[in-house]
Amino acid sequence: MADLMTNGKTTPGPAARPSARSAYALLTEPECPAAEEPSASRVREFLAARAAAADDLADLGLDLLRKEARTWAETERERFRTLAADLPGEPERLLLAQGAALDWAPLGLVSGAWLQWLSSMATADAPAALAALTLYASDVGAGRPRDARGTACGQVLRALRVAEHAHPPARLALDVRIPDDAFALPALLLLMGRRPDDFRAELAGADLCLREAGLPPALVLVDLPAAAVDPADLDPGLHRPHVGAPGGLPAAERLLAALDDAEDDPARVADGFRAALALLRGWHDGLFGRLAAVLDPAHRAAEMLRARAREGSVYHRDHQLAGRPLADWLREAVDTPRPLLDALATSPLIRPGRPERSPLVNGLVSERGAMFRVFTDTDLEILANWIRSLPAAGTGTVDEAGAGDETGGEAGAGGPEPYAVAGSLSAGFPAGPDPDRRPSADDRPPADLREAYARLQRRSQAPALSAYARTYVHGWLGRAAHGIDGSELRLPGDWPAEGLRPWLADQHDRHAEEFESTAEAELPSREALVESTVQLAPLTMIDGAWLQGFTDYGLASSDIGFSLFETYWDELGNGRAELNHPLIYRQLVESMGVELPPTGTTEFARWPGFQDRSFELPVFWLSIGRFPKTFQPEILGLNLAMELSGVGGSYRRARLGLRAHGFSTRFVDIHNTIDNVATGHSAWAADAIDSYMSTTAPPPGTRARDEVWTRVRTGYRALNPPSGWSARRAQRRAASASRPL
Repeated sequence: MADLMTNGKTTPGPAARPSARSAYALLTEPECPAAEEPSASRVREFLAARAAAADDLADLGLDLLRKEARTWAETERERFRTLAADLPGEPERLLLAQGAALDWAPLGLVSGAWLQWLSSMATADAPAALAALTLYASDVGAGRPRDARGTACGQVLRALRVAEHAHPPARLALDVRIPDDAFALPALLLLMGRRPDDFRAELAGADLCLREAGLPPALVLVDLPAAAVDPADLDPGLHRPHVGAPGGLPAAERLLAALDDAEDDPARVADGFRAALALLRGWHDGLFGRLAAVLDPAHRAAEMLRARAREGSVYHRDHQLAGRPLADWLREAVDTPRPLLDALATSPLIRPGRPERSPLVNGLVSERGAMFRVFTDTDLEILANWIRSLPAAGTGTVDEAGAGDETGGEAGAGGPEPYAVAGSLSAGFPAGPDPDRRPSADDRPPADLREAYARLQRRSQAPALSAYARTYVHGWLGRAAHGIDGSELRLPGDWPAEGLRPWLADQHDRHAEEFESTAEAELPSREALVESTVQLAPLTMIDGAWLQGFTDYGLASSDIGFSLFETYWDELGNGRAELNHPLIYRQLVESMGVELPPTGTTEFARWPGFQDRSFELPVFWLSIGRFPKTFQPEILGLNLAMELSGVGGSYRRARLGLRAHGFSTRFVDIHNTIDNVATGHSAWAADAIDSYMSTTAPPPGTRARDEVWTRVRTGYRALNPPSGWSARRAQRRAASASRPL
């Protein structure tokens, strides 16, 4: 049995204003630019409007808001327990559990996803960013495949047999059983999550609210042990003991403490908390009404008819029902289905109390019937339950309007829809461009590499900046692909069926041999060492930038992307400043007597001690990291090249030079260990390619597969592309060809 708790008014027409539902579908895509459309002021107006609807929250500070969230959640859980307390049997309990899980799915499937952009290369060593990344790593599984909180939500949906649209989460927008209001809160959180520079404070407050409230109260209706799900994986307030990152409410509190009050106004934190709590309460009020309604067989039958009415209204013009064409009844049922249901109840198609004798669910839908396969098995079960609930002849009456006196429904032909919820939580959702908003002065392409470096470190998806990044990537890859077949590229010409691990071991041996052969070579002078270290700062201070897109919630816990997220998580020190690679490198540069501005600033990019060419590869890293789906094969190849590049050879050589001149070797030491080819980043990089080629790439022996492998090889070569005149010309041509006409 499956629930068919449809809303009927959830899918906007082609010309409709973007809704929370459609925004949710867009914002769950890794490369979606939609978050840049609404202005910050418009989003805050929506936050204020949601909070204003809850008068009792208006004057509460953060401490009292937290207490209110806890109290509300406990009270609400008891209300839902009471709803289920006197149910007659297991079918009714399943209906409630299915309804609760479906309404929760838009939030549950992306639990924690709004934190995915709170870390960036511009804030790679900032305490708040590290705290946010730690909390997010816990939610997404910290480098474990299919271990995000959202995965546990999907497991619940599958156990309840309502997971048809659960993967990827964007497909939930297609599920007519889920009302618009269930998308309002998660869509808002995802929207703000893609605008961290504007809404970091509000996000911290909203996230704290969800963790304070804990498991959504309606989920007390779901038998979690039967679904084999650990409540700690679903309750955002609980730490997940099996995940190697502290999470839950304590980690959210650490994020709150790490915020900079000068940049993150505490009043805005409270605003985010207040709006989230108001939306939580409103959503649960609506959900309670919907769940109460789903227990009424007449309501479920009416909503099923509503879902089928639009298509059915094209037919049945010649069939009369209660003196009117059935097509007319069906057109009205798109908005008001109860009159049609009531008319059917008194028609020859129905035998009240006896579905087995009713033509509507027997002869008409049989193989020779006029409505064969029009209704699904679930539809027929809903209709049969409704017919069974009608008073049989001699046991009750049906009035002229068609409302049975023993069905529990209140609607007549002209009466109101039962269990209607006034208003909409998603009304006025800030999606799409503001009609009166003028183009931003900042929405222009960077003037040069240095400006690009400074701007691309942030998560902004402004159209002109994104277009610049995409063009730059195409150009760089065009250069990397130039003459690739005749090059001495180490990556095999074809992906080996046994995977890349044997090849990886061979490369490690080669690095070791090269090191041994140059071990006695003259080391660079102190001046040369300092100069090369400084010139590498724009690159090394954004360590992991090429993987920034794999913080995306779906990619970070996927079979291919989980190790790439864990690599990114490692590069930033697993949330710990003392292990943060950019910070360790900055300390090395400072020990050489060089003071650099903060990495994410224009001052850093314009620092006169850097050469212009020192920004070429960093800008490529920052650019390609924005497109984890578009350039996934290339990123996989680049990641392998990067992680393998120094292991066993150049890192050891660099260590000799640093030690000889009295500098710390910590940066190269830590990379030579965590990038190792057995259990480290190099091994993970090879495994990610093997996983991609064996599961996602086209089948062997096809041209399409050869093209994909060529893209992986191009990405590998992109770490060190050819630099000759013809290669540079290929770069210009590829960049020019990628620009929109």
